[in-house]
This record gives sequence, structure tokens and C-alpha cells, in this order.
Amino acid sequence: MEAKIKFLSDGHELEGRLEKSALQKGVVITHPHPLYGGNMNNNVVEAIGRVYRQSGYTTLRFNFRGVGNSQGSHGNGIGEQADVHAAVSYLTDLNIERIDLAGYSFGAWVNARFITSDPVAIASMLMVSPPVRFIEFGDVSTLNSLKLVVTGSRDEIAPPGVIRQMLTTWNLSAHFDIIDGSDHFYNLHTRQLEDVLGRHI
Repeated sequence: MEAKIKFLSDGHELEGRLEKSALQKGVVITHPHPLYGGNMNNNVVEAIGRVYRQSGYTTLRFNFRGVGNSQGSHGNGIGEQADVHAAVSYLTDLNIERIDLAGYSFGAWVNARFITSDPVAIASMLMVSPPVRFIEFGDVSTLNSLKLVVTGSRDEIAPPGVIRQMLTTWNLSAHFDIIDGSDHFYNLHTRQLEDVLGRHI
């Protein structure tokens, strides 16, 4: 069962939900855009967490600065990278040896920028609907830890064709799955998303 936790990022107290596993592997899960209502209770964020827990991971989802009861204000993707670093450090302090990153939409963009700029070792990363049509990914280079990208066939924010082109820069060996009929929000396709994630986690 998930427990309420708090941790610090740049002096800001962030709220999160942690469910601990007996195994020494964990994942930090990041949410969609704060300025458009994104938070850790999003349906896709919760779906990602369920699949990781079923696979024996400790899961940590949290609200970026300025969201919900997390202190601070929106950091334009820069402050949020510091939040990801703080979340990874939180799991490290729990003696979790393998740490993955999973992000949805804005959270996937933040994670990709974090990995590009931060030397912290991440075992594996997955991105659900990285918003390549909405946010500039130009400063994101090779993502050696990227293992899976998922989007919907009707996702206009994360179009499959654009993502396929981006993968030539990110990581050609990453798996790319397209969920037929889904848009950016997966409202009627959450189960299909979980099935795809479960095959690769």
C-alpha cells in the first residue's frame, strides 16, 4: 500500500506516494504538465505505478514543485529536473540499487532532459507520450537508458511519426509501441497501456 511521504528539492518540500518492495529495484514516476492540470494522481501515472508494483518495484510518484501540496512554483522544466534528482536521491537513500525512470507527457520530457544533463546512473527509462509536438526536445541527445516509448495512434501531442524520427537520435534500440485508437489521454485505453508496459518492464 502506498504511503504518503515528503522530501526536499532545492529547499522545497515535495509530496509523494511511496510503495516499498522487498526487492532492491525502484522507479521514479513523473506526471504531465502542471500548468494544464497535471499531477501525480493522473490516470496514466497511476497505471504506470500499478505495472511497476506488479513487477516487484518500489514505486515513487510525486507532485512537482508548485503542484498540490508541494511547495514552490513551476520551474519551466529546469526546477522539475532538480525535483527528479531529489526523488532519485530519496530512493538511493533507501538503499535501492537499481533505479528506473518513467514519465508521462511533460514528465517524459523532464526525465529526458534530466538524463541528458545529470550524471546520476539510471538503469532504464520509459516514456509514455513524450510531447514532441508541444515542447522542444532539441537539447535532448542520446538516451542510452531508454528502453520503451509508447504513444497512441491518435495522439496529436505525441504523434507516432514524429516520435519515430526522434528515436533515431534518442535510441534506435528502444522498443516503440503504438496503441491503436488512443489519443494523448488514454481514457479508454488504460488497460491496453498497462498490457504494453507489462510486456517490457
